[in-house]
Amino acid sequence: MSRSVGTHTADPCPRCLVEAVRPGSPMAVAGHNVVGYHCDRCAKSWTRPVEDDLDVHDVVRVDLPDATLYGTVWQVEGDRVQVRGTGGEWLLWVDRWRVIVY
Repeated sequence: MSRSVGTHTADPCPRCLVEAVRPGSPMAVAGHNVVGYHCDRCAKSWTRPVEDDLDVHDVVRVDLPDATLYGTVWQVEGDRVQVRGTGGEWLLWVDRWRVIVY
């Protein structure tokens, strides 16, 4: 389970289960777009696929360098996604690799 750390969400390492903020980085593995993560404590590296089946109105988490945001997909265009905050507080275009469907 993830928990909040300041303006970010901390996720557990799949090996040692230590929760930390890990922003990830986009990469390709065997021709597939993925986001890579690394645990500083146990040196485990892992990936997750970049979401390729996003639909308007999906509830998502967006991992940005300065914060973790939660909202709803408003538009999808190629490698970017427009996400709307709860109650329309904000509307933001982000790179698709930063989006996680909830």
